[in-house]
Amino acid sequence: MIPPRPLGEWLAGHLGDLLAAGAGALAPLAFAPFGLWPLAILAPALLFLSWEGSTPRRALLRGWLFGLGMFGVGVSWVHYSIHQYGGAPLPLAIAIAALLILFLALFPAALGWASRRWGAALSAPARLLGLLPAGWLLAEWVRGWLLSGFPWLNLGYALIDAPLAGLAPLAGVYGVGWAVTLTAGALALLRRQGSAAWQPLAAVALLWIAAFALRGHAWCEPAGEPISVALLQGNIDQELKWKEGELEQTLAIYDRMTRAAFGARLIVWPETALPTFYHRERYRLQGLARAAKLKGSDLLIGAPVWEGRDRYFNAILNPLDPAGFYYKRHLVPFGEYLPLRPLLGELLRLLEIPMADFSEGTDDQPPITAAGHPIGASICYEAAFGEELIDALPAAQLLLNVSNDAWFGDTLAPPQHLEIARMRALESGRYLLRATNNGISAIIGPDGGITARSPQFERYTLKGEAVPLRGATPYVRVGNGLAVGLGLLVIVITMTLPRHRRNH
Repeated sequence: MIPPRPLGEWLAGHLGDLLAAGAGALAPLAFAPFGLWPLAILAPALLFLSWEGSTPRRALLRGWLFGLGMFGVGVSWVHYSIHQYGGAPLPLAIAIAALLILFLALFPAALGWASRRWGAALSAPARLLGLLPAGWLLAEWVRGWLLSGFPWLNLGYALIDAPLAGLAPLAGVYGVGWAVTLTAGALALLRRQGSAAWQPLAAVALLWIAAFALRGHAWCEPAGEPISVALLQGNIDQELKWKEGELEQTLAIYDRMTRAAFGARLIVWPETALPTFYHRERYRLQGLARAAKLKGSDLLIGAPVWEGRDRYFNAILNPLDPAGFYYKRHLVPFGEYLPLRPLLGELLRLLEIPMADFSEGTDDQPPITAAGHPIGASICYEAAFGEELIDALPAAQLLLNVSNDAWFGDTLAPPQHLEIARMRALESGRYLLRATNNGISAIIGPDGGITARSPQFERYTLKGEAVPLRGATPYVRVGNGLAVGLGLLVIVITMTLPRHRRNH
């Protein structure tokens, strides 16, 4: 009888390459709308196995193939808005999305190369439980700020409904992601013979139990009675929204929805619900806000705001409060501003995206006051940057995110975006109100759970309650510093461990 070939031999050639690519393609199924979160553990575990015993060059290739699979499936929706609403021909839109995917795939590729270049002589436990999980954490963190940042599909988001999410108020999404890859490393160690391979898995199980226990901990306390809210989802067709002849109809829709919601303590319009500069319709909107006030309601509106000299902002505003403005500060490259304008000026004219040259708001903006409480505001893509949202805390007693996910149609982007917003609520220990143009609008509790949500692609008023909260989670106080500092410390300690001439 021919003895079975060792796993390392099976993975030495193209089969290992295919395993890495396939694992990456499976990873997006761990995220919304699929929610198969165990795949967020299995996918990196398979990648780690494919790296074991490989050369640095092969590990780089396999990390890159994993990234191509993961981001090629998970963020392929990027081409949709570029083609459908940006006016770019389909081949160009696909090419732009492909360039982004090729770039994002470099992060797992770099980790694979580094792990074999500098960590090949480490013991397998040191590599799989130390170097790789900490390296993954740092790679995700760098991806979250380099060249403006693109922190989409960070593994921690997929665990929002799993026990490990209890770590989010302590160490944020990066800390949850570190625990995910630590679990993946422990699973990869099971290929080894002997009872010792089970010891790391038992230790990781204790981490899961501790995280589960933390899910029930209340980090903050009520700062007042629950307030009623109404989030307006106008469902305005993106192709019609910015046409000048549609302005009156859009305003009429939101006027009717607002008046029907009178009595709710807080009424919110979504991102750029007003498809023109605010000053052009200021008096009309102030009149509506005064009528709302008489009924006990405060009104917040998403609108572009012009300040002259070609400076205009994507904003959330309170029409009755001269200081009640929030200007978006983390803009989307190519969608809201053009990087390297002297070199890429022609691209802005090709991508006919309305209001595609916004200015950045400052980082020191105070919370907006509405419904008697300070509110930490964010707009669309900003929900992906937890370290920025906590700038409004602990002063803010509620969080608000307005968005226009109509740019992405019926793709994976809207449910992924909602999942990201849920993590922000959990990290901060606050209710988060999410008002969108065509869904998914939601009221999210401080535990990351959804208390109310809207259907997609329908005109809808989402009503519910939110409790103002005060206090601060550990994450609000230290941000990503705890997770990143832990990752750096683990790498330093791991790299000082004794080396071996052969891998284990």
